[in-house]
Amino acid sequence: MVKKNSEVTGKKAASAAAKTLNNPTASKAAKSAAGSALSQRKAPAKVTSAKAASAASKTLRTKSASVPAKKAAASTLTQRPNKPRRK
Repeated sequence: MVKKNSEVTGKKAASAAAKTLNNPTASKAAKSAAGSALSQRKAPAKVTSAKAASAASKTLRTKSASVPAKKAAASTLTQRPNKPRRK
């Protein structure tokens, strides 16, 4: 059972995502995470896919990623539903 998402991308994160998408030197992973963040700007029913979450995680771990790319990636991961924990 997947929990519904109540998070949306805020104005600052959306701006950072737009900057990342417009940056010709941004990595493919950073652009994927930014695209996911922008797609969830005003859509609380949307959730981050596993592929986008993986790209966001990779972006956050990359030392050379820009601050806007990392902000967009963080927003993307915030909108990923938690997996239920096994007992």
